[in-house]
Amino acid sequence: MSTSRPGGPVSASRPVTPVPASSVSRYDAETDVLVVGFGCAGAAAAFEAASAGAEVLVLERAGGPGGSSALSGGELYLGGGTPVQTACGFQDTPDDMFAYLKAALGPHADEEKLRVYCDESTGHFQWFVDRGLTFEKSLWDAPTWMPLSKDGLMWLGENAWPYNTVARPAPRGHRCATESYGGWLIMEKLVAAAGAAGALTHTDTLATALIVDDDGRVVGVTARSYGEERAYRARKGVVLTTGGFVDNEEMLADHAPHLVGHGRISDGLDDGSGIRMASATGAATRRMSVTEIALTALPAMATRGMLVNGHGQRFINEDVYPGLYSVAAVLTQPGPYWVIVDEEGYESVPEAERWGVLPQFVGETLAELEEELGMPAGALESTVGTYNTYAAKGQDPYFHKDARWLRPLKAPFAAIDPRLGFNPGESGNTGAGTGIAGFTLGGLRTTVDGAVLNVSGTAVPGLFAAGRAASGIHGEGYISGTSLGDGTFFGRRAGVAAARG
Repeated sequence: MSTSRPGGPVSASRPVTPVPASSVSRYDAETDVLVVGFGCAGAAAAFEAASAGAEVLVLERAGGPGGSSALSGGELYLGGGTPVQTACGFQDTPDDMFAYLKAALGPHADEEKLRVYCDESTGHFQWFVDRGLTFEKSLWDAPTWMPLSKDGLMWLGENAWPYNTVARPAPRGHRCATESYGGWLIMEKLVAAAGAAGALTHTDTLATALIVDDDGRVVGVTARSYGEERAYRARKGVVLTTGGFVDNEEMLADHAPHLVGHGRISDGLDDGSGIRMASATGAATRRMSVTEIALTALPAMATRGMLVNGHGQRFINEDVYPGLYSVAAVLTQPGPYWVIVDEEGYESVPEAERWGVLPQFVGETLAELEEELGMPAGALESTVGTYNTYAAKGQDPYFHKDARWLRPLKAPFAAIDPRLGFNPGESGNTGAGTGIAGFTLGGLRTTVDGAVLNVSGTAVPGLFAAGRAASGIHGEGYISGTSLGDGTFFGRRAGVAAARG
């Protein structure tokens, strides 16, 4: 399907068959390292490759750099004892960070990648500082998707059960100094750094296929810009940082059908093109069914009440990272889902944290609320009754929500549709208002240095990948900041490896 603007969305059926180098009569440009995609992973790869002395050219399909990264909330998952953590009074180690992420990103997190990511996290924090980002040495001390403050540190479920039993809790969500979405600021600094290091950029240029020589080495890409077909040669390596595939309906239906019909957290151009181009050369993929899902239920309300399924039953402790209860709801629970809160709980949420969300149903009794919500008679009465009995003792034996958030709920009661209200900005959101949105986490199988592996487990010569085009540290789970975090971290390593040739 053609589009009216260069680099626009294309159909998943567009051919991506590798182009033999012998068939290319001339190249429109040559460089050492060719980076395809200019989001956070591409910017990191371009900076490091150029800093290593390589000639670098970045191809970006849109009219400018940024991608989904620029639309994101800007959380960076970093730890192990950063200066921000220390200033806020927290001791952290790479081992504690690893233990938490192994559990929260699991099962089946990539432990090899996760280990090096945690071990080098403080150095990665400093890398951001060296690129010009600043972080306030203050903590946002409550569950949230994203604080509207300049606080440089936030909790991302580390202090919630069961994760506080496997690792010493420490907040690791780092946010650069901005009171709202921070992805644009991160990209502004990284794009400037890549340019200053010598990387050049061709925008409005959509890569269409990999160019492969007779020995099976990737030596460039074909591309289309303003209707013209072009060829780019890479003397040392091609780095694919083209994003995931949440904007590709056919790939979603094949690999992650639970996201079909829901909102997409992306810039609208995450169509899996890089994954498809590499797969056409025999590249392997990993965990293509894994996604992040976000219910827009506000954690500030859920923690003060409870999150229930369509049968009026709780199913998780509401003070976990909200992405975890979102995945648990959408993948395992009968809908619709509701946040049940009483008047005291709702009123205790600061106005700025309500995001304009109002209760959809209010009842003087739980029986009234059950009827309005279409729940089985007695369902909420049983759930709230049990909850209140133990909350009065500061206990939650079923799901172990922290005592800080426990108290008996009292009439009147309200039900809030968690699909309405604030749309979290981990990577932007083109599904605003849908209430359930997500993005993909699976991608090309790579080494810790970004080399793309084929189905036999050996590296595809000359080909590297990072960011959501690759399968990173994630298993079945996700925590905010691990996309920008691992995208930049492994983008850096891919850039260095590509520059070596």
